[in-house]
Amino acid sequence: MLNVQEIQEIIKLIDQTSIEEFKYETSGASISIKKASANDQVQTKNIPVQTVSGTEQLETEKTSEDHIQDSVQEERTVAFDHEIVSPMVGTFYAAPSPEKENFVSVGSKVDKSTIVCIVEAMKLFNEIEAEVDGEIVEILVENGELVEYGQPLFRVSTK
Repeated sequence: MLNVQEIQEIIKLIDQTSIEEFKYETSGASISIKKASANDQVQTKNIPVQTVSGTEQLETEKTSEDHIQDSVQEERTVAFDHEIVSPMVGTFYAAPSPEKENFVSVGSKVDKSTIVCIVEAMKLFNEIEAEVDGEIVEILVENGELVEYGQPLFRVSTK
């Protein structure tokens, strides 16, 4: 049986990924976690504003989810023609160790054999190569973030 701290850690890890739903079952116990999308959480409620000659006028109050949706910035359009994706599920590391500089940053020139990051899975540290010649134009994940198989990590312009 999992203790409360282990469950909280699982929730934090799932929250940092793009995994929508997670189920775990073990002898007699099961955990099911499902993320609510922004569309699922949008709710409005009518609240009375003032009374005008015996009838109430209603005004729609925006929930915090509506405000979040309103403030979502348009996705930046970055010129890229290749994405470097994670070959496995694991933890993304941008540098070889915490005290060293990142393998690459936005604007870094890379070639096919340039190591761009490490993905750690089950205590095995796997160096991920760029696979193409070009320039890193966007880094899509943060250091220490859990990544999924096939998840884009970097965007590269090969022009």
